[in-house]
Amino acid sequence: MVDESLCRLDALELSRVLHRREASCRDAMRAYLARIGRLNPRFNAIVSLRDEATLLAEADRCDAELARGDSRGWMHGFPQAIKDLAPTRGLRTTFGSPLFRDFVPEADGLVVERIRAAGGIVIGKTNTPEWGLGSHTYNPVHGTTLNAYDPTRSCGGSSGGTAVALALGMLPVADGSDMGGSLRNPAAWNNVFGLRPSRGRVPMWPAEDAFFQQLGIEGPMARTVPDLAAMLRTLAGPDPRAPLALDADPAQFDASLESDCGDWRDVRVAWLADLGGHLATEPGVLALCESALRDVSGLGCVVEPAALGFDHERVWRAFMTLRAMGFAGRFEPIRSDPARWALLKPEAQWEVEQGSRVTALDVYRASAERTAWYHHVRGLLERFDVLALPVAQCFPFDASITWPREVGGRSMDSYHRWMEVVTGATMAGLPAISVPAGFDARGLPMGLQLVGRPNGELALLRLARAYELASRWVQRRPPPATLTGETA
Repeated sequence: MVDESLCRLDALELSRVLHRREASCRDAMRAYLARIGRLNPRFNAIVSLRDEATLLAEADRCDAELARGDSRGWMHGFPQAIKDLAPTRGLRTTFGSPLFRDFVPEADGLVVERIRAAGGIVIGKTNTPEWGLGSHTYNPVHGTTLNAYDPTRSCGGSSGGTAVALALGMLPVADGSDMGGSLRNPAAWNNVFGLRPSRGRVPMWPAEDAFFQQLGIEGPMARTVPDLAAMLRTLAGPDPRAPLALDADPAQFDASLESDCGDWRDVRVAWLADLGGHLATEPGVLALCESALRDVSGLGCVVEPAALGFDHERVWRAFMTLRAMGFAGRFEPIRSDPARWALLKPEAQWEVEQGSRVTALDVYRASAERTAWYHHVRGLLERFDVLALPVAQCFPFDASITWPREVGGRSMDSYHRWMEVVTGATMAGLPAISVPAGFDARGLPMGLQLVGRPNGELALLRLARAYELASRWVQRRPPPATLTGETA
C-alpha cells in the first residue's frame, strides 16, 4: 500500500522535503495518485487524469534534476491539476462543455505557463461548471463534483473541483478563477482558503478581449495562508500580452506574513453582514460569520457593524450588464448555430440572451455605476482597513438541484442571485479572501469574506494568517473522508 503521508503536508513543507531530498518527487507523485485513486471516484474533483506511467517518468526527471543540484522552482515535482477553464497544452480542456469534449489546446494559458515554470507537473484538470457559469460544479462532460464534507451537497464553483481536491489532500495547492465568487464560494464550502486578487494582479491569457473584460480574474487556493501567498507569488506579475496587468513585482509576497501580527489594535474591520437586510440569507450564516469575527476581535482588531451607505441593487444591476455583455460577445458564434446552441445549458443561453439586449448606452451607464461604487468603497476603506461579509448567502445545498430557487424565504430571480454578496469586491476590483468561518450543526462549512484596500493583498494575507493561527479550522476539522482509510 502506498504511503499517503506526503499528501498531508502543507505545500511549502512539501517543497522543503523534496528539495532536501528527504522524499523523492516519485514518492510524492505515487502518494498523490494513490490518494486520487482512493477518493476521487466518490467526489469527482479531478478530471482528464493523465497516464500514471507518464507522470512517474516526469517525476523521475524532476528527481534527476535535483540530484544535479537543479531546481525549477518552489513547486519542483508538485502534482498539479489545472482548472478546466484554463487552456493546458496537450491535455484535454473541455470548459465543461460538450462542444469542447475532445478539445486539446496547442498552448498553455498564462497561469499554466507559470505553474510549469515553478516546477509543477500537470497531472490533469479540476472540474468546473459548464463554461464556469454558476456556483455549483456539474456539467454534461464530467458530471458533478461533490462537497468534501458532505457528498450529498454542492461543493460550490466554479473552482469547485479545485476546492474539493485541496480539502481532501489530492493536491498540495491549486489555481482557480473568479468572476462572481468562483474562488471564494468553493473555498468557503470546503473549509480552505481562496483569494480573489486585485484586478490586474494575475494577468489572464489567452483573452479575446484584453481591455473591457475586467470582471474575471485568476488566483490561488490553498489549505494554509502561507501556501496561498506562495501560489499568488507564482501566478502574479505583469505580462506584455496583458495590457492592464499591474506592473508590480510579485516577490513582495515573499515577505513574512507573521512579522506584523503582534499588535492588531489599530486595525478596524467593518462588519457589513447582509447589507442592512438587502441580501437574502439562510438562517445561521450571519451568526457563524459573527462567531468568526470574535476570533478576529480576539487578535486585537476593532470589529464594528457598519452600514454600506450605497444601494447594492445598483451594483448588482451593473454587474449583470457587464457580465452579460461579455458572454454575448463570446458566445455569439454559437448562438448563430442552432445545433451548437442546443448544447449550451439553459443558464448559459439565458446569459447570452440577456447580453444580446444590452446597448452601448447600457454598458456606459453600468461602467459609470461601477466607477461610483469603487469611489464609495474607497471612502469606506479610508475609515476601515477591512470590510467583512459572508462568502455565501446559504450553506451548501443538495447537489442534485441546479441552483437554489429560494434563500431565507425569498425567491431568487436568477441562477446566481444567491451569490450577490461576492459581487461588490469583483466590481470594485479589490482583493478579497475567503477564510474558514466554522460549521453549522449539520457539519456544513461556511466562510468569512475579508475585502482589503486597493492592491492590498499583503496586508490582507497577514490578517488572514493571524486569524488562521487563532482559529485553525482547516486543521481542526479535516473532511470526514480523510479520517478513514489513511495510511501511516
